[in-house]
Amino acid sequence: MKKILYSSILLASVHTPLLHAQTPNDPTQAAVDLPEMVVSAMRSDTPKKQLSAASTVYTRNDIERLQVNTLPELLRGTTGLDMTQNGGLGKNTSVFMRGTNSDHVLVLIDGIKMGSATTGTSPFEFVPIDQVERVEIIRGPQSSLYGSEAIGGVIQIFTRKGGNSDKPQFSLNAGGGSYDTYRTAGNVSGKWKNSWYNLGASSLGTEGINARQPILGQFGFSQPDRDGYQNTAMNARAGHRFDNNAEVEASFIRAEGSTEYDSAFGGDHAEFITQTIGLSGSMDIADNWRSTLRLGQSRDESDTFLSDKNNTPDGRFNTTRWNASWLNQFDITDNHQLILGSDYRLDEVETGDLDKFNTGFDTYNELSRYDVGVFGEYQGQFFDKHFVNASVRWDKNEKSGNYVTGNVGIRSNWAYGLSTFANFGNAFKTPTFNQLFWPDTGFGGGNPNLQPEESTSVEVGLAGDHNLPGSNNTVEWELRAYHTDVDNLISGWPPKNVNKAQIDGIEAEIGTHILGWNTKLNMNLLSPRNRITDKRLDSRSEKSLSFDVSRSFQQVDIGVNVLAQGDRSATFTGRAAGYVTVDLRAAYHINKNWMLSAKLNNLLDKDYQTVNTYNTQGMNYFLSIHYNN
Repeated sequence: MKKILYSSILLASVHTPLLHAQTPNDPTQAAVDLPEMVVSAMRSDTPKKQLSAASTVYTRNDIERLQVNTLPELLRGTTGLDMTQNGGLGKNTSVFMRGTNSDHVLVLIDGIKMGSATTGTSPFEFVPIDQVERVEIIRGPQSSLYGSEAIGGVIQIFTRKGGNSDKPQFSLNAGGGSYDTYRTAGNVSGKWKNSWYNLGASSLGTEGINARQPILGQFGFSQPDRDGYQNTAMNARAGHRFDNNAEVEASFIRAEGSTEYDSAFGGDHAEFITQTIGLSGSMDIADNWRSTLRLGQSRDESDTFLSDKNNTPDGRFNTTRWNASWLNQFDITDNHQLILGSDYRLDEVETGDLDKFNTGFDTYNELSRYDVGVFGEYQGQFFDKHFVNASVRWDKNEKSGNYVTGNVGIRSNWAYGLSTFANFGNAFKTPTFNQLFWPDTGFGGGNPNLQPEESTSVEVGLAGDHNLPGSNNTVEWELRAYHTDVDNLISGWPPKNVNKAQIDGIEAEIGTHILGWNTKLNMNLLSPRNRITDKRLDSRSEKSLSFDVSRSFQQVDIGVNVLAQGDRSATFTGRAAGYVTVDLRAAYHINKNWMLSAKLNNLLDKDYQTVNTYNTQGMNYFLSIHYNN
């Protein structure tokens, strides 16, 4: 379901890198280390321990180890992220990063910007997890590299990529569980000489739960039905490397289906399509100069229906985003690098003849806008253990004008495994099509005079990475504190730049690998305040704690995850109480090819909500079988 009007200010919490991940299809390997390279933090491959920015990386091994069925399930409990969901699987999911709004998070798929230009948010609930190879999460302002929307940070999703074996590699899985939920997926990948390929397809469906409790009052309703969800998806990715080290690659991912929800207007449902297509090429212009060109298109489409209108669409909101990026990486010396680049984006909105759908209003006042950005980035290493990351960017938006952003970060890796870091940066967010161009239906329309929302942020931190003497046991920990001011926040209807927010947060995490056990504990403390009224901001959980422990015993893997979150309040829906959930998981490796897995979610059968009046699943299970050749 599409959100039609802009939601009130939403701000959340902090950061957690994964420490070690068990490999589910190899019972002899207890743990694997984090990937060393992170792309999204600097728009180029950068060693994690050279970055000052807070980051989390989920690999394909993590996705399978944690036995998640959806992307929101993977992100749930990640340090620095807070999440609300309006019902069960496939229902509207909002992700908040470090206390910023849900539309202050930039989401990319294979480097292509996705999401809705009408609402400014991304449909996390529709992204097929079986087509995902890796997820990178970078916290803190990133507008100096990516432009608008990256006030809270960046989430980049990488689709599955072949190239590991000359022989085709196959994976299949199928499973089912509570609420008549099913999931099937298949994938084939490989390489041939200097070419690689991947092709996958998946299907996820459920009869669901009753998405919402009965509502009393003037606009009340009671719909005690089950609200189902179906998602069918596929992805394809292929590339080739030439003898001169030039590369070309194409990618495609598409998900489509339907989701049901409850509202005051009857038993509603929506049919959706989310799709991203990308084409990239890179080559060495000189020995120290590599140039990359990336072209892409993302689509976010939704038709909403009312059950009493003979399956006639009641609303249509289709967004197309055309993307083009040009990056030039210069290796000045072995320790100093410069990146110069530019981005172009054209957003288009198609609403169709809305009067035909009985919406009572005409189309948007504007149907397209462009944005162009030029940026420069410097990465430097001094005295072997001190690293500087700095960037500056100029953006020109067709409707919002010019904006300049910058960011600087410093990291020092000292003796005894200790590291210190500090970051400072500013960011901005241009208003959405809804905020600017929504037609006037008698209650006021969009405001074409809105200015971009603006932020400044500063953070400091300390981290440690230690091998315990005389063993293979390790301990990693990190502590960060940050302060963010957000101005020109858009509020009310008709929308205006009237609100200001202050967000102060502390994030802490510790992870160990001791005696074969992998553990991770992270904590978020957040103080999100409206600087005008001094009231707590809506929909924020001020406290959260997440704990995960896992181990492999020969052919058996086991794991436990505990998540505790404080209460939330919202002006329109009211307070949602805090809660604690416990999830159990287990996997049995029959042999090197076959595996059985089982997961029991919400073991305590906690009746909790992330948005007041919207239900969540009680105790539920999911069983599956997996094949990898």
